[in-house]
Amino acid sequence: MVSTSLLTAIIAALPLALASPIRDMEARDEPGANAALAARAAPRFITGPWQNFPAISTWGTFDQMFEANKNSMRSTGSTWDDIGRINVAIRDAATLGVDERVILGIIMQESHGDVGVRTTTSPDGGATAGLMQCTGCPGFPGRHGLSQAEITSMVRGGTQHYKQNLVNWGNKWSGESIYPALREYNSGSVNVNNLSDGRGATPSYVSDIAQRFTGWVD
Repeated sequence: MVSTSLLTAIIAALPLALASPIRDMEARDEPGANAALAARAAPRFITGPWQNFPAISTWGTFDQMFEANKNSMRSTGSTWDDIGRINVAIRDAATLGVDERVILGIIMQESHGDVGVRTTTSPDGGATAGLMQCTGCPGFPGRHGLSQAEITSMVRGGTQHYKQNLVNWGNKWSGESIYPALREYNSGSVNVNNLSDGRGATPSYVSDIAQRFTGWVD
């Protein structure tokens, strides 16, 4: 027969035993704890030169891509009005000579469409702000319900930065320019033989955005 005192001790120990795995699970959900996993969340990890990445002919339309990402943007705290203004801002910024889908892909990779995204610091110590997390771009950390002018300023600033990267790679409306320019936008330098060589930045950056063009949403 098990004594009453022994049963009491066993029962008392059970919550402690169960608590350990629960605490471990919670720790993995802390801010930043799974950032590395998020950076590799796309279904595939594409490597190699630009020819290995999805051809423009396989991309969805801008309207399809935007519609697919609206709920993801809303989940960040951006209002539906903010999201509508992001759409307007992208169409405006595209007049600089950048495909709307590329602008949206960068936005979703950098901020998930959170108009109040925090300002971060680049490895060289510069502030990177706004929807496209760009050096020298305006940002509105913690704010939502922004004006069209505020949202357009973030998108236009990031697009101008990417446009210069695009020019550096021939300014062509094809993967030959678009994908190396994305690598440069993220890491500042490019290994043309492997666009997933992050050189200290996010290795999967180009791979992730390429798969956003073909329908991946996170």
